[in-house]
Amino acid sequence: MRVLVGCEYSGRVREAFRRRGHDAWSCDLLPAEDGSRWHIQGDVMPLLDEEWDVAIFHPPCTHLAVSGARHFADKRRDGRQQAALSFVQHLMSVPYPYALENPVSIISTVIREPDQTIHPWQFGHGETKATCLWLRGLPRLVPTNVVDGREQRVHRMAPSPDRWRERSRTYSGIAEAMADQWGSLTVRHNLVGEFELA
Repeated sequence: MRVLVGCEYSGRVREAFRRRGHDAWSCDLLPAEDGSRWHIQGDVMPLLDEEWDVAIFHPPCTHLAVSGARHFADKRRDGRQQAALSFVQHLMSVPYPYALENPVSIISTVIREPDQTIHPWQFGHGETKATCLWLRGLPRLVPTNVVDGREQRVHRMAPSPDRWRERSRTYSGIAEAMADQWGSLTVRHNLVGEFELA
């Protein structure tokens, strides 16, 4: 399966798919945190027109997440929020199955409700962090390892120059579940252009 992981610099999702034998590539404006040769540093937009079997997108949440709602008026006024929403809409218009991941955000009210909301504690990490998934042509993720000891570690992180980096990394348990569950699917187009799981 050829997999595009858009807006990912950590390589966690890319590598989870690659370990299972998939031709997976990540793309981000930042260099690959793991130094991988299967990372394209640059704009993901030109890659969207290539042939992919599945895409997993992690668009920046800076101008979308409701955690920053107190800044929404300024972001609407100067166009940052509309630019972020336009980017998300472009990602959602690709002609192949995708999962788009973001925290609770205005995507839900402006574009559409998410298909699923997951937490790290459902995938082996004792933390809460509501993560929304907008899916097209892919099933909902099934929890793999529900754990106790749930806390808001990410929310309580002390301010630092790298706080955004820590907050944006996909949890390894979620990356593994994506690769296990979505990487084992055979996806085909039906006669009306929708996707079916074979």
